[in-house]
Amino acid sequence: MKILMFGWEFPPLISGGLGTACHGLTLGLSQQGVEIAFVLPRIDDPSEGQHVALIGANQVPVPKEPDIATHSLFKTIEIPSPLRPYETPESYRAAWEERVSVMIQPTDAEPRGLLEMGGDYSSDLFGEVHRYAIIGGRLGRLEPHDIVHAHDWMTFPAGIAAADVSGKPLVVHVHATEFDRSGEHVNQGIYDIERMGVHRADRVIAVSGRTRQTLIDRYGVDPDKVRVVHNAVSKDKRVDRSQIERPLKEKVVLFLGRVTMQKGPDYFVEAAAKVLERVRNVRFVMAGSGDMLPRMIERAAQLRITNHFHFTGFLKGEEVDRMFAQSDLYVFPSVSEPFGITPFEAIKHDVPVILSKQTGVAETLPNSVQVDFWDIDCLVDAIVELLTKQDKAQELVEQHRRDLEAVDWSRAAARVVEVYGEVIKS
Repeated sequence: MKILMFGWEFPPLISGGLGTACHGLTLGLSQQGVEIAFVLPRIDDPSEGQHVALIGANQVPVPKEPDIATHSLFKTIEIPSPLRPYETPESYRAAWEERVSVMIQPTDAEPRGLLEMGGDYSSDLFGEVHRYAIIGGRLGRLEPHDIVHAHDWMTFPAGIAAADVSGKPLVVHVHATEFDRSGEHVNQGIYDIERMGVHRADRVIAVSGRTRQTLIDRYGVDPDKVRVVHNAVSKDKRVDRSQIERPLKEKVVLFLGRVTMQKGPDYFVEAAAKVLERVRNVRFVMAGSGDMLPRMIERAAQLRITNHFHFTGFLKGEEVDRMFAQSDLYVFPSVSEPFGITPFEAIKHDVPVILSKQTGVAETLPNSVQVDFWDIDCLVDAIVELLTKQDKAQELVEQHRRDLEAVDWSRAAARVVEVYGEVIKS
């Protein structure tokens, strides 16, 4: 079976959970004999994919006349912001500009016949999606495939264009919705693309039951064509906590993620102040970047807890492993999280976790401590209990280990293969 898959990021060039999820899922699919051509807006080293054939949209020649009238997929709107699946457009600008020099190596000029992709994320968001759709139509004609699979809203027009050209089934994979990113203040243009994608698709994969219900309630999707495939975690490495030096003698409570409204960093800061009224030998760490970071630093100063609060900025790779290994508790206070992979990473490092009930990952961790994101007092009580009762924390770690045994990418991939089988038969 050959899959033409459209994504927006893939290791090592990732800015959030989408790239990690795509890597894990495609690895699981390849182990089951599925051949994948994975399309990205831009790549400079096609050898990076290893288990998939990476295709950079910036490397695909296009004729003067597109393979499909992609303009029919769009209406003209202006979205003056950079592109990222898990955030509001506004909150991503700062994070992208912070890392763009590392993630993308500029070229002096594009060869004739190639579309400029991935060069300017500070403006013309809709133009990026439109150009990607043109490439999608071209690859629908050039790349042999049995199914088109598109990950999240910014790739939906490309997936639709490819499927329209080839006549093959379309599967769209929803990792987050505009309601997760923006609450009730949705960007209408993004919502329209999401709605178009999920209605055009032959099957829709949602990363959680929570996301599935959002698609049904908010997008009017036929429930019969939405399938839930939970994300998973790679189990190929485990860090020995005893080998990691701990510079802090106190207990460490960690928040690791984008510092944006969706992730609930303000609830973490407020909870920290209340915990410190009851437990003094504790440090709080906020690891990540985002539009709310300056506000969180200011709030910590207002609460007079800066001597017990640390801001690391964006971490990646071994830095993340080291941070987890130095932590005693991980708090995941998201306001609205379609899934959320980082709690799995914490569990891999034997760190107990406290989850917001408003997360998809909670569906896969039935034995976890769960609180409503807005209930700061309940969160404080949970933090204090796990910091002061070592037996309770250790019991939670062991329960997490058992839960994690049922979570892996091979099982997720097997479920996706079942979905592929459904659309081929229909």
